[in-house]
Amino acid sequence: MQGLVDMVPGRVRALFADLHVDPLALSALVCCSALSLALLKWMGQKKILKKMERARRRRDEALRKMEMAVHRFKQQNPGLKPEDILSLSLKELSDRLKEGSLLPENVLYTYMEKALEVNKLTNSLTDFLPECEAQLQEIKKQEVKGLLYGVPVSIKDHYGYKGHASTCGLVHFLDIQEEKDCVLVQVLKKQGAIPFVKTNVPQSMMNYDCSNLIFGQTLHPLNHQKTPGGSSGGEGALLAGGGSILGFGSDIAGSIRVPSSFCGICGIKPTGFRLSIGGLSAPLSGITSVVPMAGPMARDVDSLALCMKALLCEELFYLDPTVPPIPFNDEVYRRSKPLRIGYYDTDGYCMPPPCMQRAVSETKRLLEKAGHTLIPFTPPRMDYVANELFTKGLFADGASMLLDKFEEDIVDPTLKPQISTYRLPNWMKWTLATILKPVCPRIARDLKALRGRRSARDLWEQNTETLAYCKEFTSEWRNLKLDVVLCPVMGPAYNLGYVGKLFATGTYTYLYNILNFPAGVVPVTTVTEQDEEELTHYKGHYNDHWDKLIKKAVTGAVGLPVAVQCVALPWQDELCLRFMKEVETLVEEEKIRCGTVS
Repeated sequence: MQGLVDMVPGRVRALFADLHVDPLALSALVCCSALSLALLKWMGQKKILKKMERARRRRDEALRKMEMAVHRFKQQNPGLKPEDILSLSLKELSDRLKEGSLLPENVLYTYMEKALEVNKLTNSLTDFLPECEAQLQEIKKQEVKGLLYGVPVSIKDHYGYKGHASTCGLVHFLDIQEEKDCVLVQVLKKQGAIPFVKTNVPQSMMNYDCSNLIFGQTLHPLNHQKTPGGSSGGEGALLAGGGSILGFGSDIAGSIRVPSSFCGICGIKPTGFRLSIGGLSAPLSGITSVVPMAGPMARDVDSLALCMKALLCEELFYLDPTVPPIPFNDEVYRRSKPLRIGYYDTDGYCMPPPCMQRAVSETKRLLEKAGHTLIPFTPPRMDYVANELFTKGLFADGASMLLDKFEEDIVDPTLKPQISTYRLPNWMKWTLATILKPVCPRIARDLKALRGRRSARDLWEQNTETLAYCKEFTSEWRNLKLDVVLCPVMGPAYNLGYVGKLFATGTYTYLYNILNFPAGVVPVTTVTEQDEEELTHYKGHYNDHWDKLIKKAVTGAVGLPVAVQCVALPWQDELCLRFMKEVETLVEEEKIRCGTVS
């Protein structure tokens, strides 16, 4: 301690003497304060780690109960053949359940067993919902069988389910048990569906990866060096692995569409407010200029359409009167009239990898061959959209609300690049942006945007600018007389550890959250050796740090799914699904012609 005192300059020691302050006592106070802060931080982290451990034990115990339930059922039904059930499409499964040629208990326990199998490979589950066994008995008593009678469904972790936590991958929500089911779970039950598991998400759900320190990293079912995407990554992995036939995610920047693209399944983000988000927990609230949405994920487009038809019912409109009472228009979904389709293979802000551009090109060719009209379309001012509308819209508060949730948490490594950036003081964001502007203009603009809005007036101006852009975009759409638009989606699946560094590359998906257009994803091909070869020459639009990371992120993807995105105007969800179905059908027919499927 005396050594510390000796290091204090003489004039400072003299000042302490004039103020009657003992330098030795001051040094002791400083050291004690530092030690106290370190001790408090250590104790806080220990408390957090204990909460996480308790949550993991609860999860493990729930999955053990699930295994026991499956084991018990298999002993009582030794002749059951899982492949006879797992090979059925949702429509086939639903038809057989309603006609009685397939028992709902056989279906439920078969999918429970398969979900456990997939979970061991991917770590996609966060909870088992044992109430599904009681619900199984309840639906068998229903006089009228719903459209999803006996169908087991998986739900994203933050969907409210009575008696269970909706964690969002955060310690903040761990000890909060839901008092009732969210609106969509209530409607699903009314339609005879049986929610049976919850699926993993990235910490805070503000990431395209799927990892948190509570339940761990979810892996891609086809390549364990890849992420399944996020934030509905647990759903994507479980569905692609065959552990669920119908799943439910949510989407504020592509969180349904990115895992659907990465994992090779179908998913749709409906028009905002077409489905209810009542009872879904979230780390952010009050955002209006970037529209969050709940939606279904499945293996094929018909499954999505059947699900939307089931959900858009009187029960939904009664439980959430803010949802427009617009039933599903099956006539629009079944139409075969040729479409005027706008298309683009790059938005000018983020260059998709070669396989993603090829997917758009090949799909365009199939659509033209089928009699549709394809018109080039360019989304206006994507630099402006990325920063002034999306980043400032999502983080109008400078990310302070999100950071509050991390006050009692430990940041997952996959999220550290984002959170570290959000935590920078505004003056430092401005300084770094100024320094980086000549060499990395995209990153510089993003840092400036992350300073957020400073007043209510600024926020109102933000909303006004968003509405003006929506009008500009829609006017261009109308001028070209478009019905729908075909474009890329983020993909193929990224290598682990990259997505958190590339959050701003999601322009292809989050554009349609800003516009509030329905948008869906359909797998159309797979990554080829030629795609991988062409990737070696990839430079992107800027050849900056982000472009170099994208190249590293998508390498080693040969054989993995490649998808396209299908978009329609607001409230034309059925048309969006019809376009998705057209793409799916043409792709399947092409595969048959080429002999790549039997």
